[in-house]
Amino acid sequence: MSELQRVLYVEDEPDIQTVAKIALEVVGGFTVKICSSGEEALAAAEDFDPDMILLDVMMPGMDGPSTLAALRQRPALAQTPVAFMTAKVQPQEVTQFKSLGALDVIAKPFEPMQLANQVRALWEESSG
Repeated sequence: MSELQRVLYVEDEPDIQTVAKIALEVVGGFTVKICSSGEEALAAAEDFDPDMILLDVMMPGMDGPSTLAALRQRPALAQTPVAFMTAKVQPQEVTQFKSLGALDVIAKPFEPMQLANQVRALWEESSG
């Protein structure tokens, strides 16, 4: 199993982008690329070649599920593990997100000191 190193995080809220970037880079030791929209993620994803993608669900324009569907159309990203990050974590919502092809859902607001561990655990689960 390869090691998780490169994380693409798609989030439209600047404050959350900042906290997540620090949590993932400083605490987790990952290389992180932040995109502010689904469209931006689609433009950047193949060049960045992420090991894992974290997707906000509620975004203006292209929401998380639409972004995931578009990413899955690209052969280079068709198998890249994806987790949604959202406050919508009712069991039926989580089930729906998983049915779209996400590994799991990370609840927002997330705990910055735990985010890298949560992401790493999902990665190990997907690679195991």
